[in-house]
Amino acid sequence: MAGAKNHDYHLVNPSIWPMVGSIAAMVMFFGLVMWMHDDYFGASGKWVFGLGVAGVIATFFSWWSDVIAEAHAGDHTPVVQLHMRYGMILFIASEVMFFVGWFWAWFDFSLFPVPIEITPEGVTSLFGQDGANAITMWPPKGLEVIDAFSLPLLNTLILLCSGTTITWAHHALIHGDREGLKKGLWATIILGVVFSTIQAYEYGVAPFPFGQSNYSSAFYMATGFHGFHVLVGTIFLIVCLVRTYKGHFTPKQHFGFEAAAWYWHFVDVVWLFLFAVVYVWGGWGAPVAAH
Repeated sequence: MAGAKNHDYHLVNPSIWPMVGSIAAMVMFFGLVMWMHDDYFGASGKWVFGLGVAGVIATFFSWWSDVIAEAHAGDHTPVVQLHMRYGMILFIASEVMFFVGWFWAWFDFSLFPVPIEITPEGVTSLFGQDGANAITMWPPKGLEVIDAFSLPLLNTLILLCSGTTITWAHHALIHGDREGLKKGLWATIILGVVFSTIQAYEYGVAPFPFGQSNYSSAFYMATGFHGFHVLVGTIFLIVCLVRTYKGHFTPKQHFGFEAAAWYWHFVDVVWLFLFAVVYVWGGWGAPVAAH
């Protein structure tokens, strides 16, 4: 018959959401720039940024709702699911390179440190009359670091546990155990929330502020972006939990859950590198702040 589908690929219907998402992302970007230059734009930047964020969230919800509807309609054939997995792998690869940039900055700052001293009065350059012969230290002289084997170690154990619970949920789904799937997701979400709570507390009691030195800037950017990814991953898992209670996912068709699990494992691995490089190696030999 004319127009009959005789292939395993899915040709998506025309959608307005790619265009809406692009415009919302552009509005969000310009809003952020305006917010950073509030001396010129005033308070309008935060409102433009908020409008852009709202547009991006609406795009996520509506576009992914369309994708879920396509899955329930039978459009996600094995070939389509395979290519969706390729897409998720490429996305995670791009995220890996994003964090490589922050690790690169950390190693650059640590291997070629700027000679400064941190005192209660502020940051003092040690170039002075000694010029290039000034002693350089990493972390900077006078800076107290966070004890790697207190809250950071606790958060490491929490994320490692969450990796086991999400794997438990995945295996339960594959074997048709819906209750095991729910329990595993609940446990992973709770552990993710606990991790974020401890991270926020750590920031609140940290002995150095953002922007004080290369050390503090790189520390907050690397760990902060990881914390943002944990938050996104937690939301991802909450959506999967809601879908689970609605009866979604089958042992043979559960790409949405699989993508969330891959993303969560990626977040776990990045934290292990952060813990080893930023907290342990990056603070080695420096005085530890007393809480």
